[in-house]
Amino acid sequence: MKTSGYDVGPAVFDAANRDRWDEYVQRADGATNYHRSGWMEVVRRAFGHDVYPLWATSGGEVVGVLPLVHMKSLLFGNFLTSMPFFNYGGVLANSPIVAEGLVEAAAQVAQSTGAAHVELRQLDSGLSGLPGRNHKVSMRLDLSGGSEALWTGFKAKVRNQIRKAERSGLTADSGGAELLDEFYDVFSRNMRDLGTPVYPKRFFQCVLEEFSDSSRIFVIRHGENCVAGSVTVWFRGLFEVPWASSIRSYNPMCPNNLLYWAMIRQACDLGSLTFDFGRSTPDKGTFRFKKQWGAAPRSMVWQYLLSEGCDMPDLSPDNPKYRLMVRTWQRLPVGLTKLLGPRIVRNIP
Repeated sequence: MKTSGYDVGPAVFDAANRDRWDEYVQRADGATNYHRSGWMEVVRRAFGHDVYPLWATSGGEVVGVLPLVHMKSLLFGNFLTSMPFFNYGGVLANSPIVAEGLVEAAAQVAQSTGAAHVELRQLDSGLSGLPGRNHKVSMRLDLSGGSEALWTGFKAKVRNQIRKAERSGLTADSGGAELLDEFYDVFSRNMRDLGTPVYPKRFFQCVLEEFSDSSRIFVIRHGENCVAGSVTVWFRGLFEVPWASSIRSYNPMCPNNLLYWAMIRQACDLGSLTFDFGRSTPDKGTFRFKKQWGAAPRSMVWQYLLSEGCDMPDLSPDNPKYRLMVRTWQRLPVGLTKLLGPRIVRNIP
């Protein structure tokens, strides 16, 4: 498709074009980790979804990208998302004209696949002219002063909770795939308690394999028992925590506080400039937890291309449509949720 002098459409995703794609993402203003080509590969390998890497080129140079993933199920519908399972990854373009061309190309993919909508996960104000929701924010902490300055600047409550965790005998460790089993046991238990289907372990294996040089697992142990854990990733000075969980019965020992302090120190050691706690709903419990560390909200907007007659989707667990499903899931044995969860969550973006 030709738009205002730009060629816009699906990229043939061979090794050479993946390199061109990633070189553009590495230098483009506003790029996020999830614009990198490897995340589409993670989704394809872990869940089997079709991916549509759309790009715009001019004179052989890449000037914009849009990674799209197609998801289709009887329960949740037929749609495209950029990027599902992650916080960011919508349209990335050198100019509004290029962005419009990528949106038009996404609309064509939606038409060819029969998708009811396209969801674009944008930061800040998003794209002009598209409906959207501003129901989530990204909580971010400035790391430029280093870990010692951060420690001094924390409120006494935060420092005391970290010390309490240490006095309670909790210890922190970090590493790679050798810690995945420990993390996954805690993660799957927590997801069950929340009433949310759990990702397959293979998903995290794919993340660690694809981004071996920019991912790390953290665990908090009480003796030999893992009681909290996280999977972290980083890109261009932003250290992010997309997945973190703890066992609720250990909350009086403050394992989450020790976990986040271990991650913040690691981020500082890597030279990261910003720590991203992940998305939160304003004024809810996780929002307040992150705010106490000094994190400030950054706007997120999820925008939509809607097929005729379709409303904006709501696949969140807060949707009354899914309340009974959530309550039922919370009563299932963890082992059963590990078996059934991956088959369901693969179609929840």
